[in-house]
Amino acid sequence: MTGMAGLKPKHFLWEVEGRIAKIRLDRPERKNPLTFDSYAELRDTFRDLVYADDVDAVVFLSNGRNFCSGGDVHDIIGPLVKMDMKQLLAFTRMTGDFVKAMLNCGKPIIAAVDGVAVGAGAIIAMSSDIRIATPEAKTAFLFTRVGLAGCDMGACAILPRIIGQGRAAELLYTGRTMTAAEGERWGFYNRLVDAASLEADALDMAARIVSGPTFAHGITKTQLNQEWSMGLDQAIEAEAQAQAICMQTRDFERAYKAFVAKEKPVFEGN
Repeated sequence: MTGMAGLKPKHFLWEVEGRIAKIRLDRPERKNPLTFDSYAELRDTFRDLVYADDVDAVVFLSNGRNFCSGGDVHDIIGPLVKMDMKQLLAFTRMTGDFVKAMLNCGKPIIAAVDGVAVGAGAIIAMSSDIRIATPEAKTAFLFTRVGLAGCDMGACAILPRIIGQGRAAELLYTGRTMTAAEGERWGFYNRLVDAASLEADALDMAARIVSGPTFAHGITKTQLNQEWSMGLDQAIEAEAQAQAICMQTRDFERAYKAFVAKEKPVFEGN
């Protein structure tokens, strides 16, 4: 295990407070686009979170009233049109690896979305476990707008599971903007809050998660992702094994002793 509180990334803002990591993309003057370097550094950071013993949840925050405007037109899209197939596949695999790293990091991720969350920004929100937004949030999977397929970074696999096949198909074929009200109604956003309350609300949710049995939360996240590709019998057996593992933790014992003593359990993540 390793500590990540002292991480000093070059391409985004990072802060750990109370076992909660806060991430902000840091180009607010351009609505926080991603670059080749920020993609790679985010991928590597989420990969390392698997082994972090001082982070139990991640909050992906907006910056300057916007979340993320996707891949930078000049820094990414321009160079891509000059690449050969081998180079292009290396890039698309790298962006997909970023999503895989988010799904497999073992930590619950909350996206706090204000303003624009489009293209890869929408993917980051989609790949988070919980999404909270402001009424001003505008979410769009813009890939068809630049002549690409909607099947980018897992969108065709993940988005239908969140909002349903027909709604996902509409967004991915047309590239149109999903309003915040639609996103909440369709289940993409857990709830909408005022912009002034967004960060505090997301951090409060993270604090509630961190105060729980964090080892067990990691098991929950693993099962939520792995059971997509399981049949029902496999899923039930996987959950039986997962729960048996959790029953050997000291947090399970702490919860029992607290119940007997009529006290609130204090979990320690082991």
